Amino acid sequence: MKIAIITETFLPSTDGVVTRLKEAIKYLRAQEHEVIVIAPDLGVKEYEGAIVEGVKTTVLPFYRSKEFSMPQRKVKDLLIKHDPDLVHVVNPAFVGVSGVYYASKLNYPLIASYHTHVPKYMDYYRLYPLKPAVWWYFRKLHNFADVNLCTSNAIKNELDAKNFHNVSVWDRGVAVDHYHPRHKNEEMRNRLSNGKPENKLLVFVGRLAAEKEIHKIKPLLDQRDDISLAIVGDGPVKNQLEETFSGTNTVFTGLLHGEELAQAFSSSDALIFPSVTETLGLVILESMASGLPVIAAKSGPTMEQVEDGKTGLLFENENTETMIEAINRLEDEDLYQTLCANARIEAEKHSWQKPSEQILDYYHETLRVFQKNQANSSKKSKVKVTE
Repeated sequence: MKIAIITETFLPSTDGVVTRLKEAIKYLRAQEHEVIVIAPDLGVKEYEGAIVEGVKTTVLPFYRSKEFSMPQRKVKDLLIKHDPDLVHVVNPAFVGVSGVYYASKLNYPLIASYHTHVPKYMDYYRLYPLKPAVWWYFRKLHNFADVNLCTSNAIKNELDAKNFHNVSVWDRGVAVDHYHPRHKNEEMRNRLSNGKPENKLLVFVGRLAAEKEIHKIKPLLDQRDDISLAIVGDGPVKNQLEETFSGTNTVFTGLLHGEELAQAFSSSDALIFPSVTETLGLVILESMASGLPVIAAKSGPTMEQVEDGKTGLLFENENTETMIEAINRLEDEDLYQTLCANARIEAEKHSWQKPSEQILDYYHETLRVFQKNQANSSKKSKVKVTE
């Protein structure tokens, strides 16, 4: 097959969507499928033999830490140029709108995947009245697709309830060989704890944005000076967070990649995950693969991945006391060692092999659904002509 992937984010950006796409592309290329990636133009022209076609970017006034591509006709020109067998629009919101529109207009089989829970974000940006309109917008975009994907059963149930059509779950995965307890080292622990390696070291990894609710961790640090926090990542609220956590045992590392990121996970004592807006939360599995228990706010996607008392500890969202109680439970050394061992065992069940094989199956399914829809449309046209 020749597959065109149109995505809002790609290399050199680093996030869960990019990680998933990289693994899928590597697998598809190994199976000798041709892949064209249409993405914001950030200088990357090729990945694992896949052509990367960059499209013009812009900086949004409310999100200056990242470049986006707006809807544009160049997407149509690129689809005509490459003439794929199938179009996969990843997270349609901006440039992905062009992908959905032109794939439909040019009559290509279309699969769309939902990775960012934007309607939920409205709660964190004081835009509550817009929430119904945002749901309408994303439902309309996704319902152009022959097949839709999301990354957890909890989100599938929500999308089904909102009348998104033909939704399936694209399973989670993690680089189990890259994220591993063997990367633990004292130099990284000293760096993350700001020279206090004896402290209980919690790590947060992710985009520094309002919907991640990182500020909820601060009362824990106010209460206990034997806990250190490392915040790994960058984003639009970084300056606000640095002010919020000023005077606490907190280190901001900025973005970490590759070996450094693997070391940051395995040199910490636990991942803390306060967000309830995720469609999955890939860092949860990366942490578990590193042998770390996860301390997470309860939400559908986190509860699918973290079993309380077995692979991590869950707390109630917006409830500081239950978060502190969860952290206190880590003082039980037997429980802690059990959580660490179980976390790694669970992660080993989720290599990228299955999700990568699965996306190819979904591409074949999209072609089947497209052909069926075409046949049905043809029959309806014949009936109208006869009438």
